[in-house]
Amino acid sequence: MKQSIKKNIVSMTAVSAVALGIFAGTNMPISGAEAQSNAENGKAKNVIFMIPDGFSAAYATNYRLFKGEETLLDSMLVGMHRTYSASSEITDSAAAGTAFATGVKTNNGMISTSPDGKELKTILEAAEEEGKASGLVATSTITHATPAVFASHVASRSDEADIAPQLIANGVDVLLGGGKKYFPESLLNEAKEKGYDYISDKNGLAEAEESDKLIGLFAEEGMAPELDRDSTNEPSLREMTRTALDVLQKNKDGFFLMVEGSQIDWAGHDHDAAWAMKDSEAFKQALEEVLEFAKQDKNTLVIVAGDHDTGGMSVGGYGHGDVKLEELHKVTATGNFMAAQLDETRSNIKEVVKQYTTFDLTDAEIQKIKESETPDIAINDVVSERASVGWTSTNHTGVDVPLYAYGAGSDLFEGLHENTDIPGLIAQAMNIKFTPGE
Repeated sequence: MKQSIKKNIVSMTAVSAVALGIFAGTNMPISGAEAQSNAENGKAKNVIFMIPDGFSAAYATNYRLFKGEETLLDSMLVGMHRTYSASSEITDSAAAGTAFATGVKTNNGMISTSPDGKELKTILEAAEEEGKASGLVATSTITHATPAVFASHVASRSDEADIAPQLIANGVDVLLGGGKKYFPESLLNEAKEKGYDYISDKNGLAEAEESDKLIGLFAEEGMAPELDRDSTNEPSLREMTRTALDVLQKNKDGFFLMVEGSQIDWAGHDHDAAWAMKDSEAFKQALEEVLEFAKQDKNTLVIVAGDHDTGGMSVGGYGHGDVKLEELHKVTATGNFMAAQLDETRSNIKEVVKQYTTFDLTDAEIQKIKESETPDIAINDVVSERASVGWTSTNHTGVDVPLYAYGAGSDLFEGLHENTDIPGLIAQAMNIKFTPGE
């Protein structure tokens, strides 16, 4: 099975996909002529690779239903990609990210390192060699698997303390996300000596656009879910993305930027449909920022691809004949947050869930949550059933994942691809040297 199969079974092209409609929720109508120009105008000076972690076709469909209208991504669809790793039909984020970054299949858990231990050059490193600026933005720790694969090389994704200094040594110009615990004062001082400015909260973004090199660490570990972010002083994914663009576009030779919506995946692991939709919304807002930049710049390629599916989400389930995604608009906190409000005996389940969802739980639903070893997931399963969002796993699954593109070189991404094809196509669009496996 594990062979490179590149059959163009998806006939929708970058031009026709973008020409289908208007970017919903924005003032950005894209005409067929404009799409043609953007797809074929040659070399991409800048590349923005956006990764909604864990996002598959089921998430895309449910998000459309949640919004009640066509989405930005609908007009960018150009193909699909296959996600398996070297060690399993079901990949993890480390192996999937390594494929995106290096063009090589590796074992689950490995960061831009081949199964036999060889360090692999990444597309970000290749762009830097051409004089381009580089940036990584994530709502996880910035040392988490997906951002890590673009600028570090370790045998295990768990070695985040070893990943952090590599990001600095690699000279990545913009690092924005969580993970303060992995950047001790000595490392931050070293970064400052290399010209980095450092910020630690949302307020710091206001002046950060004046920086040439920037580190922003906004949480000790992962950042807050979008549903819970209003209780923090953390910036949104959109705000971090806007700041990254402000800094990186100063480089006359262009830039490579990776932006990850990390917590769509975390929501899937927890069966938290409301969290998944709210973080999909946050990702969409960051994508709006990126597309506005690309539309004005006209020399920027935007790629969007989830690295794998998480949770085996379905559209409908539980024997229901319809979906009720509007129910998720009533949810104002994650299941994790709600579970943390339960008292020791869980006697207040009904009141807590009512406060954050407006739902009046049945006796059976209350009992399910009370008896569960994982009350957060039990709460989420109750919410998911009311919205008719089904789940098959608390892990990843191996389904193919949609691939979206817009701008200079977007036509290269049409069809069914291996995930390992992506960095080579990016290099082709940028007209830079890159050989997978180097």
